[in-house]
Amino acid sequence: MNKKIAILRGINVGGKRKILMADLKALCEKLELEQIETYIQSGNLLFNSQLKNTKLEDLLEDAIKEKFGFEVPVIVRDSEELQTLNRKNPFYDKNTDINQLHLTFLKEKPSKENLEKTQTFNYDPDKFKIAEKEVFIFCEGKYHQTKLNNNFFEKKLKVGATTRNWKTILKLHELSKKQI
Repeated sequence: MNKKIAILRGINVGGKRKILMADLKALCEKLELEQIETYIQSGNLLFNSQLKNTKLEDLLEDAIKEKFGFEVPVIVRDSEELQTLNRKNPFYDKNTDINQLHLTFLKEKPSKENLEKTQTFNYDPDKFKIAEKEVFIFCEGKYHQTKLNNNFFEKKLKVGATTRNWKTILKLHELSKKQI
């Protein structure tokens, strides 16, 4: 079985699009995903499945819409992909305050044209680095104050996106290494 991580966008934020993790887990069980585990209320799932990531994204998005009545974008990565992120993050080292680090997951690899245009933006002291289907972000202040948010990357790159703070990434990395 392949261990997968599903990142859901925009649930349980400000009392909107509320999904209890127990209900999400039950839905995943009905979809015959295996060894399902949730992490915090913002919509992080770990599970085993042989299905391809894009198939899982569609399956989860359709099931959530049918069960809860609203659309929730879902991005799925393999545990191996998640485990390489520590090495790939250009802003992460032992002296970095991880509260300043964030990772935006992209639904797909952006076009070369959109990638080149987006890389011309500069919002110092905040910084970003796009690597394939992820955007590594360093925020001098709070994430909610930066212009380098989901909406920015979705508009500029023309792909779906969702962001997690680095503490969540480290925890998902740890959980994805467990034998579940």
